Amino acid sequence: MALLLLGAASGSRPAFAETLQDALVKAYQSSPQLNASRAQQRATDENVPQALSGYRPQIIASLSAGLQTVRNTLPDNSIQTQGQKPWQIGVTVTQTLFNGFKTSSSVRVAEFQVLSGREALRNTGQGVLLDAVTAYMNVIANQALVETQKLNVQFLRETLGVARTRLAAGDVTPTDTAQAEARLSRGLADLNAAQVALQVSEATYAQVIGERPGHLAAAPTVDRFIPHTQQASIDLAIKQNPAVIAATYDVDVATTTISVAESSLMPQVTVQGNVLRQSDGDPYLSVKRADQATVVGQLTMPIYDGGLAASQTRQSKELAMQSRQVLEQVRNQARTAALSAFITNEGAKVALSAAESEVKAATVALAGVRREAQAGQRTTLDVLNAQADLTAARSRQILSQRDRVIASYTLLSAIGKLDVRTLGLNTPDYLPEVHYHQVRDAWHGLRTPSGQ
Repeated sequence: MALLLLGAASGSRPAFAETLQDALVKAYQSSPQLNASRAQQRATDENVPQALSGYRPQIIASLSAGLQTVRNTLPDNSIQTQGQKPWQIGVTVTQTLFNGFKTSSSVRVAEFQVLSGREALRNTGQGVLLDAVTAYMNVIANQALVETQKLNVQFLRETLGVARTRLAAGDVTPTDTAQAEARLSRGLADLNAAQVALQVSEATYAQVIGERPGHLAAAPTVDRFIPHTQQASIDLAIKQNPAVIAATYDVDVATTTISVAESSLMPQVTVQGNVLRQSDGDPYLSVKRADQATVVGQLTMPIYDGGLAASQTRQSKELAMQSRQVLEQVRNQARTAALSAFITNEGAKVALSAAESEVKAATVALAGVRREAQAGQRTTLDVLNAQADLTAARSRQILSQRDRVIASYTLLSAIGKLDVRTLGLNTPDYLPEVHYHQVRDAWHGLRTPSGQ
């Protein structure tokens, strides 16, 4: 349902009025919070190639050179002296064959961290879009409230003019004029408060969306995307809420970390190859140059490390237990959030319907009181009270319409579907898996896929 009153109260809109979807696109593209989370996720992706490096050989090249003076005393007491320029160059290749499954477990941990990070990024995206909806609706509601207060002030000025005319004619007492003046002063104060609130909401809009608001169009709800029952909302939240899914992957991370800790208690097998060329390095001056090549296999078995690995294993098990409890806590929070959002959305429907009925009744009442006042059957105070009731009713309707839209988007966020794809926003969806596949099997290179 569109916010018809907000659009009407804000005056006529040009054809190029900005829509809520336009604002959401700007927030999605330019939000520093969201862009920072995307960079963080790209950094998390790098955990996988770092873990995969354990499968790959480590190659080290070495080069050394210097000056050396050798003075040898021979058996016949003769002295042999020579200046040398020794140098050596070598390459060492080390390959781990077995490390207690540490590498494979580390790769699984890194992959689970990537999956958890993607859900955290999705959760951040939902928060940014919901903040954008709230900022947009606050501006459009405050614009309507300012227009409502302007209409109220205009009416009170007219009423004060009529009272003064009737006072001059002797039809009313000075009390009626004073009452009208007092209501006008209150109306001006209310208008000022509404204008202040509008300026604050516009500043918040600029912070969230990235630019100050212009002409905003009425915004519809997203009822077509949200469930119609409480239980359906709860079920979807538990299955699709990104916070719940992220916590599930965090359990996998903590559980697999136990295997990483246990690997320190297992044997390790490595093979190392070395090629070395050395010149002028013999202090006995008997060898001019030496070439050497070796291949060495090594098996190491930890016997006792002071209890470090055992403590780390126990610690990992406790952290895994903690992650399971956190998952249960997050599920409960998602369940409560979905239920609260559903109830709030249903309550907003009732509140809006009541506010619309109140406005209709208050409008009829004000017209009747004004006619009766013209006939001398009502006082100026009666007219002022009827106008105050209508202004309050219009304000409640505006706020109810704002709350109605925000509540529907809040429920959509609670069930994990407040995203570019569901809303059909006119912007490319950020796909974190693209960067992941770009760097997962990268063996070398210092530049990021974006060229940095």
